[in-house]
Amino acid sequence: MSRIGRKPIEVPSGVTVQVSPGGTVNVQGPLGNLEQQVPARISIVQEEGVLNVIRPTDRGEDRALHGLTRTLVANMVEGVTKGFEKHLEIQGVGYRAQLKGNDLELAVGYSHSVTVIPRDGIRFEVPIPTEIIVKGTDKQAVGQIAAEIRKVRPPEPYKGKGIRYRDEQVRRKVGKRA
Repeated sequence: MSRIGRKPIEVPSGVTVQVSPGGTVNVQGPLGNLEQQVPARISIVQEEGVLNVIRPTDRGEDRALHGLTRTLVANMVEGVTKGFEKHLEIQGVGYRAQLKGNDLELAVGYSHSVTVIPRDGIRFEVPIPTEIIVKGTDKQAVGQIAAEIRKVRPPEPYKGKGIRYRDEQVRRKVGKRA
């Protein structure tokens, strides 16, 4: 007894999806090419511009793999059509970022500047010296690089200085009382 997910994945025109019998899904689109290994228990059926993810049973493990697989494939389709981006802000006197070729150079209060080298498929933009945009087709890679940049100087709770995500709220602490 097989179960089809409630949300089929619509494949826009210009995007090709190839599902190999070994469980590998390859998605090609205008922004690039992504490949993902899916669990052998879960099958993906492609028909008329729609992908259906099918699980063998309703057991908890199969339902979890079904949701994970569906989300991974949907993110691949979205990544090769629109792409993903994360916005980071730098706060602190003298803290800034700049591009050196494709690399990102951060001056965030250390005695030296910190250089972040992008992975394949990732690019940086610095519209102003206190803002960084990480762009790419792979959602996981974009999030990982953004987390590594934030880890260089995480926001501290007393003055709020450091690198943070655009919509991140930093809880401030009260300093020493005299």
